[in-house]
Amino acid sequence: MKILYFAHIKAKVNRSQDEFTFTEPISVNDLKAHLGKTYPNIQGESYQIAVNEEFVKDDELIHNHDIVALIPPVSGG
Repeated sequence: MKILYFAHIKAKVNRSQDEFTFTEPISVNDLKAHLGKTYPNIQGESYQIAVNEEFVKDDELIHNHDIVALIPPVSGG
């Protein structure tokens, strides 16, 4: 699966995207745990997950062909 990083998450992982392959679909929650182990400096960060441009809940499954975006909260005026 392709993982896209935005805003301060992108800066913390020092990259704009990654590609991961898993043996079977994984839950959003499991992906967050995997990313936290891969990039310990984003543990505890607040962000939403979008899969194929739609926000998803932690129990939804992600497949290897999906595009996943980590989107931190936005502020503005």
